[in-house]
Amino acid sequence: MSITLTPTGRVILGMLQLGAKTGYEIKQAVEVSTRFFWGASYGQIYPELRRLTGAGLLAASDAPRGGVRRTEYHLTAEGERVLKAWLSDDDFGIFEIRDELLLRFFFGDAVSSDDARAVVRKMRERSEWILERFRELEPGSREGFIEDAGERFPHLTLQYGIGLMEWIAGWARETERSLDGDGLS
Repeated sequence: MSITLTPTGRVILGMLQLGAKTGYEIKQAVEVSTRFFWGASYGQIYPELRRLTGAGLLAASDAPRGGVRRTEYHLTAEGERVLKAWLSDDDFGIFEIRDELLLRFFFGDAVSSDDARAVVRKMRERSEWILERFRELEPGSREGFIEDAGERFPHLTLQYGIGLMEWIAGWARETERSLDGDGLS
């Protein structure tokens, strides 16, 4: 059976490979890792877990804990094959930045200069806040990430995020100074 791997399916297969087992654990791992560049909600994860299981990419087993019903998922051999095929695919994939503040700034000519400055200030503050969160995830301060996961590439991805947030915060500081110096109000 051939299956089209959805963006959420890719996240799920990858998180299972890193050691997550339940839908809840997948969501928790997303929240401390990929959510800043590739999120997944519970409303996406659970239906996709069922779809991937039905397609033979995952095996599901009951794993109740303390009276709570839980289902654990594991990659099948076919699931591992599909994951590795996607990871080694030579296409460029999707590149999309969805940043509402940047969208607001783009349309800044439609508002007052003070309103446009406020958007840039919010962009800087948000980037600084995200940068603090990323620094909390650096080695030695990581809590909640999947234990025993291969962390070399998640760490390198974290370094990408830190560099990006540093750049955005720096751009916003420079843009704030530029807008403050333009004499517009």
